[in-house]
Amino acid sequence: MKTAIVTGASSGMGRECVIQIADRFGGIEEIWAIARREDRLEQLRGQLPVPLKILPLNLEDPAGLAGLEAELKRVRPQVRILVNAAGCGKNGRIGSAALAQETGMVRLNCEALCAVTHLVLPYLADHSRILQFASAAAFLPQPDFGIYAATKAFVLSYSRALHEELRERDIAVTAVCPGPVRTEFLELAGSTEAMPSYKRYFMAEPKRVVKKAIRDSMMGRPISVYGLSMQTFRLLCRLLPQDLLLRIKQKL
Repeated sequence: MKTAIVTGASSGMGRECVIQIADRFGGIEEIWAIARREDRLEQLRGQLPVPLKILPLNLEDPAGLAGLEAELKRVRPQVRILVNAAGCGKNGRIGSAALAQETGMVRLNCEALCAVTHLVLPYLADHSRILQFASAAAFLPQPDFGIYAATKAFVLSYSRALHEELRERDIAVTAVCPGPVRTEFLELAGSTEAMPSYKRYFMAEPKRVVKKAIRDSMMGRPISVYGLSMQTFRLLCRLLPQDLLLRIKQKL
């Protein structure tokens, strides 16, 4: 069975990926939607033209990963698209949040993403696609959002390496690196109130970010950056010293 697997599918860009994959890829016979909130996943059922398998798993918990592994072994799907969109962030200085929150960002954003990718790799067909949701925060350290940005830098580096390793099978791995996106993530992260006013002008819509990410993935691009402003930011991060950019950012 030709399958797409999407983590973080209950909200935000993960949910949007489920909807757009279902609408755009006629060859996909089933979508596996993974998230903790089963009720939110159930809401997707009536919106999709393809069957939806709901897996209410907590990917930070070894039991959740074991559940995914068991289902993969039982069904042995032919995975054509893997989307790792599960993630979390907490705004604030390093050490200001609870220890569980800070280490939880690393577990979900890095460890769970690695684990899901590892588990799914044996079932990926040649010429398939992987989308790993990173962030434009991966391009430059982010004071007051430091742990989150560091985890996304990991995702970017990991995805670029995996893209090269899978090139011979024509499996493209695309690191999706948007700037601020209008989802509930910002509210949960505590970023809505703390966000500098200039960043509000760069807020993107999840539908557009996901549409570009899927298009870039199908074209085999290793990185997808939505919007001229974030593309310019990435270029500046490659050309200018980080110390200079950090001082400018702090002044803004």
